[in-house]
Amino acid sequence: MHDLRTKTARAGFINVGSRGLGFAIRIASLMILGRLLDPTDYGLVTMVTAFTGILNMFGGFGLFQAAIQRDVLSEEQSTALFWLNLAFGGLLTLAAFVGAPFVGAFYSEPRLIPVMEVISLTFVMTAAGVQHGVLLQRRMAFGVSAIIDISALLVATVVSVGMAFLGYEYWALVSMTITLPLATTVGLWLSTRWIPGLPRTASGVRAMLGFGCGTTLTGFVSYLGNNTDKLLLGRVWGTEAIGIYGRAFHLINFPGDNLNATVGEVAFAALSRTRSDPERLRRYFLKGYSLVVTLTLPLTVVCALFADDIIAVMLGPKWASAAEIFRALAPTILIFAIMNPLGWLLNVLGLIKRGVYIALSTAPFTIAGIVIALPYGPQGVATAYSAVMVIKMIPVSFWALHGTGIRVRDIIMALARPLAASLTAAASGYAAHALYAPMLSSLLRLACDVIIFGTVYVTALILIAGKNALHLDVVRVARAAPTG
Repeated sequence: MHDLRTKTARAGFINVGSRGLGFAIRIASLMILGRLLDPTDYGLVTMVTAFTGILNMFGGFGLFQAAIQRDVLSEEQSTALFWLNLAFGGLLTLAAFVGAPFVGAFYSEPRLIPVMEVISLTFVMTAAGVQHGVLLQRRMAFGVSAIIDISALLVATVVSVGMAFLGYEYWALVSMTITLPLATTVGLWLSTRWIPGLPRTASGVRAMLGFGCGTTLTGFVSYLGNNTDKLLLGRVWGTEAIGIYGRAFHLINFPGDNLNATVGEVAFAALSRTRSDPERLRRYFLKGYSLVVTLTLPLTVVCALFADDIIAVMLGPKWASAAEIFRALAPTILIFAIMNPLGWLLNVLGLIKRGVYIALSTAPFTIAGIVIALPYGPQGVATAYSAVMVIKMIPVSFWALHGTGIRVRDIIMALARPLAASLTAAASGYAAHALYAPMLSSLLRLACDVIIFGTVYVTALILIAGKNALHLDVVRVARAAPTG
């Protein structure tokens, strides 16, 4: 707890820097692979990962969050958790391997069987490093974590792009799903130098299993609601349709996912240390929440306004049909940014049952919207998915915040300034775009659009927030931190 504010700010800067670099690497790989591979290649892998993603919800059984949330974690508990994670990972690998023929039969696509058999190995690879990752996050050693993440991503990207150049088609994508967790786990073992002891029981593990059971069930139900679109589109419309939809969905979500993860990793670790002090927890939560929406709101607007050029630059001309799907999904960036931090809050406060009830109550509406829109193809599903997410945002927010000390008014205030700045930037950016659009290529147009929008947004945000701007406060705290 000593100097937690400074440590949190510095950890946040490290995380932002590492995620920014990782984002750049992923963008580069996305642009290269999008031009080397076809929608069908992506469709095959998306069909498999839609199923393995369900199993992944049970990976570690929520013990990662449970271990970080605890005030004290003993050596005996760490060892017991390591072997539990490894056991869960092994069971999931076995389940995925055995289930591969059923997935192939579901889609009537025999090529999926060896793909799923190979991808099944990721569960045990990831599980072997979970507890080492816990140790780093509890120490708030985000600098070390950043080096591991970037190194693993570089290795996986180089292997994947190399295989694509050599003509391995969809196996180039499969290689990334294997290489990334393997390199990450190796890095975690080398950096922590922690070697678990022999399997043993430890006090407190049962309570952590209870915590993990709740978070796992919540994640599982939420995953079903948020990924039924990909499961059914592949079954009804085939590999090319799910490939195009899956790329649009991935491209619209991974910037927001990176932002949420960047702030979320630091915020959850910090909030877990302050849960005994309600007022301090409230301040920390609102700062993290404000940072997420301040970064995410402009991203949402940019994706909606300039979808055609984003797809053309990121994926190439063969993906033009993904632009309208991408635009239809743009609101989900903001919706996830608004709702995901509520999950941090519920988990930190131990309100696991509430999270389960929220997931169980809302997932059927998402699934129903997708099923109704399925006959209208990927575009219809994307529109329905976004509409349902927007509609359920308000009741979910009220339910999640009830009795937590955070008011809905606080959330609205956190959104007000970046929303006003985003609308100002949108008007300026769209007007400028209309002037030079016919004269420039898609790459130059997009570059000009982002520069103009970003400049106006930051300027408007500073003018609206003044000296109380959140990012200025974070910078002041980080600069005041001692070095070394």
